[in-house]
Amino acid sequence: MLTDERLSLIIDMLPKCDIIADIGTDHGRLGAQLLLNNKCARVWFSDISAPSLEKAKKLCARLHLSDRAEFFVGDGAQAFPYAPNAAVIAGMGGVTIAEIIKGAGEKLRNTRLVLQPNVYMYELRKALVECGYKIADEKCVIAAKRKYIMISAEPGHEEYSETELMAGPVLLKEKSAAFIEYARFRERVIEKALKGIEKSDTADSADLKKELSVWKEILK
Repeated sequence: MLTDERLSLIIDMLPKCDIIADIGTDHGRLGAQLLLNNKCARVWFSDISAPSLEKAKKLCARLHLSDRAEFFVGDGAQAFPYAPNAAVIAGMGGVTIAEIIKGAGEKLRNTRLVLQPNVYMYELRKALVECGYKIADEKCVIAAKRKYIMISAEPGHEEYSETELMAGPVLLKEKSAAFIEYARFRERVIEKALKGIEKSDTADSADLKKELSVWKEILK
């Protein structure tokens, strides 16, 4: 089963352990690949949509992985019997991922998280700190001409500056070629957005200008 650079990086960032939960699994490709790679003994496939979860069940059956898979219909981690060793939440907005983590309570206690938000990275990093997590690792990857940010978080406490919350503390330290390309992309997106609202003096405009200054400083 083929995986792209995004899924491959998520798999690499997850620890080898007993149980990994794939929250919002949809088609189940990521969880199935975790089992094929022997990254864990079992995968918990979770989705709020029962029809989506059926796709994951059929995939596992086709690959003869059903004996190592469990399936949960529910919102986030709410349906889990207890906390898994690690959990991945990928392909959602950062605010949605933050709401899942906040609502999980004990169901994600002491769980290593690997997250791939599509948007709202600042809000997600801020929520992680509020929920008692620290950022252990971050990666940026370009797959099919799209840019993705991956965040690995573990229980703990660490303070971050506004710049670190916006751009990522680990990404800022490493400044990989992919991250610099992402910074250029964010710069272009924000400059275009500001042109559309240049005559307004809204809070959105102020926030965009603040973020733009961060990316410009990174690209100096």
